[in-house]
Amino acid sequence: MKRIAILGSTGSIGRSTLSVAESYPERFQILTLAAGSNVDAAFEQACRWMPRLISMATEPNADALRTRLKNAGHGGVEVVYGAAGTVQVATHVEVDFVVSAIVGVAGLEATYEAVRAGKTLGLANKECLVAAGELITAEARKRNVALLPIDSEHNAVHQCMRGGRMEEVERVWLTASGGPFRNTPPSEFASITVEQALNHPTWKMGKRITIDSATLMNKGFEVIEACRLFHMPPSKVEVIVHPQSTIHSMVEFVDGSILAQFSVTDMRLPILYALTYPERIQSDMRFAVSDLRHLDFSPPDLKKFPCLRLAYEAAEAGGAKTVALNAADEIAVAAFLEGKIRFDQIPRVIEDTVTETSCGALESIKNVLDADADARRTAQQKVLSLGSRPRATSFV
Repeated sequence: MKRIAILGSTGSIGRSTLSVAESYPERFQILTLAAGSNVDAAFEQACRWMPRLISMATEPNADALRTRLKNAGHGGVEVVYGAAGTVQVATHVEVDFVVSAIVGVAGLEATYEAVRAGKTLGLANKECLVAAGELITAEARKRNVALLPIDSEHNAVHQCMRGGRMEEVERVWLTASGGPFRNTPPSEFASITVEQALNHPTWKMGKRITIDSATLMNKGFEVIEACRLFHMPPSKVEVIVHPQSTIHSMVEFVDGSILAQFSVTDMRLPILYALTYPERIQSDMRFAVSDLRHLDFSPPDLKKFPCLRLAYEAAEAGGAKTVALNAADEIAVAAFLEGKIRFDQIPRVIEDTVTETSCGALESIKNVLDADADARRTAQQKVLSLGSRPRATSFV
């Protein structure tokens, strides 16, 4: 029986993890949950799974949940809150496996502490590795802790790499759908609406990640994540546009052989893979190979989608540059969703913020969080500056 902690239990990855656990009750026990600010969803999950511990974002959230659980006869479930509560969820002594699925850097400290506590980690939060991947992977190597990717692309790479030794890998290929604007002329980017940007052709995801997919920043984050997970330089991590999203990733070996992984577009499959690794167990998630008729591939347009270029540059620089990249993107995307800046101004905010960030190594999680806060302040200033200017034509 594997005992699981979920950081971000009310999000899409958290709910999918609970669905997997429900399908295999003999294998998985949900032990602790970090549920954010959704009290209704947290109450339902606590009543269904009866975790030892559940953490909420704030003290009022925790008080409300505690009262509802007590009135429902479930007063034995301990309720905590805040960053310290999330750390408690991740490091609970009985937990074997931690699913890190809190969006952004909010789950960074808990993820790092889970590694320090020797917990096997299922990573669905790419921001943790973008902002603090050098620290997390170093700590994992030091403590011999497995970092198992849940992101479909990195999960696919992990599966393909089982076909050879690490020193036999020539390069990694990450596939990208190209987002909703793959065929949109750059001249039209200034008029792209929020509704258009949120209309992803393949996946149904949260708002930020959907916008990141539209700018290809999400793929840029995945490049950085791949570099850190698989200890490869950016020059050996390639992005290729594959609109069908059938092949999730590929690994090319030194002899020219290429292994590709494809499967149904269902996040429960990479979650199941991570939870059961190194085993593979029976599931009902099947891909109809007879449907595999047409596959398109093309290189990404870095001039049209400068966010991907910015990610490669930050990956080369490392340190505070990748922290600033993530922080500025979060601020810029939020500003776009709120109508404060245009779609084509997202990369401008990011580039200006990263440019003003000094390139230095980060030696602790506190350093990372301080750099993140600094970059957010800079990005906010850039947003305000753009909002006060006459509307430009296009960034590209």
